[in-house]
Amino acid sequence: MSYVSDTPRIETPQERRARRMNLFVAISAAVAGLLFGLDIGVIAGALPFITDHFTLNSHQQEWVVSSMMLGAAIGALFNGWLSARLGRKLSLLAGAILFIVGSLGSAFAHNLEVLLIARVVLGIAVGIASYTAPLYLSEMASENVRGKMISMYQLMVTFGILLAFLSDTALSYSGNWRAMLGVLALPAVVLLAMVIFLPNSPRWLAANGQYAQAERVLRMLRDTSEKAREELEEIRDSLKVKQGGWALFRSNRNVRRAVFLGMLLQAMQQFTGMNIIMYYAPKIFEMAGFSSHQEQMIATVVVGLTFMLATFIAVFTVDQSGRKPALKIGFTVMALGTLILGYCLMQVDNGNLSTGISWLSVGMTMMCIAGYAMSAAPVVWILCSEIQPLKCRDFGVTCSTTTNWISNMIIGATFLTLLDSIGAAGTFWLYTALNLAFVAITFWLIPETKNVTLEHIEKNLMSGKKLRDIGS
Repeated sequence: MSYVSDTPRIETPQERRARRMNLFVAISAAVAGLLFGLDIGVIAGALPFITDHFTLNSHQQEWVVSSMMLGAAIGALFNGWLSARLGRKLSLLAGAILFIVGSLGSAFAHNLEVLLIARVVLGIAVGIASYTAPLYLSEMASENVRGKMISMYQLMVTFGILLAFLSDTALSYSGNWRAMLGVLALPAVVLLAMVIFLPNSPRWLAANGQYAQAERVLRMLRDTSEKAREELEEIRDSLKVKQGGWALFRSNRNVRRAVFLGMLLQAMQQFTGMNIIMYYAPKIFEMAGFSSHQEQMIATVVVGLTFMLATFIAVFTVDQSGRKPALKIGFTVMALGTLILGYCLMQVDNGNLSTGISWLSVGMTMMCIAGYAMSAAPVVWILCSEIQPLKCRDFGVTCSTTTNWISNMIIGATFLTLLDSIGAAGTFWLYTALNLAFVAITFWLIPETKNVTLEHIEKNLMSGKKLRDIGS
């Protein structure tokens, strides 16, 4: 007869060190996500007051919103070079400094031109953070928790949005838009301090020939020295490809497939239309019949809370249920939500405003945001950091992240124009059609990558497997 001991297993010193280091890495990247979310969220509450202060028309309001996306596209594009040459750590450091400069510049802007320049600087910081943090986490985490760690980063983005909405609501009574924009400087200082103590990515170190340092970092992150050595050997194998970056993209069809898939995924994420609800939430609730600015801001806080809570679904399911099921469900939910939201806004346009229509609009907005938060918001960043080969990862993630922000800029810069030209209902029905198309693309093209190492995904890709099968 055999007996199973009830004595709990004692954690080894190396396991304890690895757990603490992984936690510190996750928290540091989470602060970058918090800043990302704060910057997205604050403009929703500040825009009405900025509009009054500088007497802006609709196109100038679009500039204030989309200037950040322009900067983010520039930051993502430039950060491909910065991250490849100087490493993920120094990229995050540069992003933290630019967050401080941009937030203080926005808060003290004395005219529209200065505000737009400061918003572009903030956008560059956001572009760096949105590029580097998911990439850094994907290269630091082991395959069984990689999705959860990147989802936690996205969770902090949503927490930042919620905090921004809460601070905007509190400051809306005084109309202090400068304080709304300046609050970003505080967590940026915290990020700056934390990044100083982060190790560099072991995959970046290995790609630059620093194998001994890469192994030291892997020993800090993994439970056993054997796991660290095995992972380093897999990384060495993936580095045997002689070319890299643009040269590898140009010469290798399989690499081009991965890069274009990453760009498609980021365009899909943005053209769901969900960031519109983030940027113009008070405007949407005004159309739905919430007349006072305080009512609009309170409804916006509810949206931010929904966004954060729904992201927990992704955190706890993305490594178990997978990436594809989340995307299929999320795009379907967003299509249904925008369809009904368009109907509600059509009733408002026709003068059929009622309390029921107003609250149904809020409910559909929350449903759309929940669908986005549990699917495209975190999963697209996870997939884009997983599918690129190591020797072309910086180039590939540069292309996909830049696509994200160019798409984001297009969405932000055209929303009010679409409202004027095809109406609120037509605008949201356009997003319904796009979300239905994205469901079909997910079935046809998107791979499932849960619990698969980055090196195995790369091996499948480079062997010519269909894109939807590279995670098998």
